[in-house]
Amino acid sequence: MLSLGCDDPAPRVVGDDPSDDPIAGLEARWLQRFAAGDADFAHVFRESEGLGPRFVQRSCEGCHAEDGRGPGVVTRLRESHGALRPGHVVKPAAIAGFEPDVVPASVRRAVRMPPAVFGRGYLEAIDAAAIEALAARTHPHVRGRVLRVPVRARVGQPGFERPRSPNGETGRFGLRAQFATLDDFVANAYLDDMGLSSPQRPDEDAGDRREGLDLEADTVHRAADYVRLLAIPARSVDPARPPAAFAEVGCATCHVPSLPTRADYPIAALAGIDAPVFTDLLLHDMGPELAELREEIWQETIGEREWRTAPLIGLRHLRAYLHDGRAATVDAAIRAHGGEAAFARDAYVALPAEERAALLGYVEAL
Repeated sequence: MLSLGCDDPAPRVVGDDPSDDPIAGLEARWLQRFAAGDADFAHVFRESEGLGPRFVQRSCEGCHAEDGRGPGVVTRLRESHGALRPGHVVKPAAIAGFEPDVVPASVRRAVRMPPAVFGRGYLEAIDAAAIEALAARTHPHVRGRVLRVPVRARVGQPGFERPRSPNGETGRFGLRAQFATLDDFVANAYLDDMGLSSPQRPDEDAGDRREGLDLEADTVHRAADYVRLLAIPARSVDPARPPAAFAEVGCATCHVPSLPTRADYPIAALAGIDAPVFTDLLLHDMGPELAELREEIWQETIGEREWRTAPLIGLRHLRAYLHDGRAATVDAAIRAHGGEAAFARDAYVALPAEERAALLGYVEAL
């Protein structure tokens, strides 16, 4: 797959078992939505369809090949460059008649690996009360918090609507929990990464080859349903039976092995279950080494050192770890943890070699 100018960090061998499977036990209508959304996810956009004028990739699969991370990375500016402001997504490609974003190497930037998208329906189904309870717990080191975000794109299928909260809804998606629904996540990716406007995200840069909105609302909803209905890739270990060291060193404090889902979640296969997602979906201070870019999200500020706990889903499909792909191995990723996670990192490093290897083997198989 062409990376369109995005550097691919730390290439490595990944498992070849399929990750493009729907959740087991889906009703026929959901399987139809999955198949339709799969086609939208793979669709390669053209200039005549509103692509650009500048863009990162031409399709969802361009950043999420086999529903994983990459190829390539997304780059945001950490400081102004000409008319480009901090936070701007650098577009390394453009349609005819336009120039791609060219940013000198001296300009500070923030690099992010696109998040994997498999198993994300499980995250959406988690009961918000369970996330709130984790944020309210008392721990000598961990102080995770819920990010409140607005919902711009409501879910297209009936039954998903929840009462709007004036304080915002629970952020779950994106490396920093910037989105509360998968429809929001997908609509934002279409606009920011491909320059494709939609009723959910109507603003775009002038100059593309299509007048008016580029996408119909249901295109966004179908692609979101595809992501919503992707299964967690088969695991070669029992997620309910981690080695004792996983809890003893503190991994389970933030990478909570399972969380309860809403009993009324509209997808029956995900309703009222313990979702084996290995995250608390909270923002945590991860220390100065992982600091990146302060962001303003509606009424909230995300600090430079804050990141949502990454779900440990399908790790053997990933090509690199941490938000920017700097870690080529799970061991390197753990050793880079700081801030609230420093206590767990230090306990992990102090483990006897045999126990550390067993813990790594378990995590790498999730």
